[in-house]
Amino acid sequence: MRGVELQPDAFSYNAGISACEKGKQWQRAVALLSEMCEADLDPDVIFSYSAGLRACEKGEQWQRALALLGEMRGASLQPDAFSYDAGIGACGVGGQWQRAWVLLCEMREAALELSVITPTALGSAPARRARSGSGLWRCSARCARRTWSPT
Repeated sequence: MRGVELQPDAFSYNAGISACEKGKQWQRAVALLSEMCEADLDPDVIFSYSAGLRACEKGEQWQRALALLGEMRGASLQPDAFSYDAGIGACGVGGQWQRAWVLLCEMREAALELSVITPTALGSAPARRARSGSGLWRCSARCARRTWSPT
């Protein structure tokens, strides 16, 4: 077996991205996602992009999270509710309530149901502390709970 060069497959990359997300290594998660694309492997919504988005959320990188959502669309992948949750959460942590609200509206337009996480992402403590619009965060979270029933 020595001398055999192994090439990572999509499963290997996804495991690495997920490990980086859990280890709060958003830069490495995003780098692995890029490498995966360069290696002509097809990232998927659940295991590749959503894990990358969660890593960005944990790393408080709302701009990068929004860029990943854009990359998904560019690759003809439809973000799922968990992808949107991570994007909303990243925007919430970054105090970007207007952008989070846009993502929530996109979710609704895509006929995606809220997950049990979405209202929490909307009403996250850092987002509520944001100077501008803090009352809107609470209103948005209440509105989201009434508009959709969590799955």
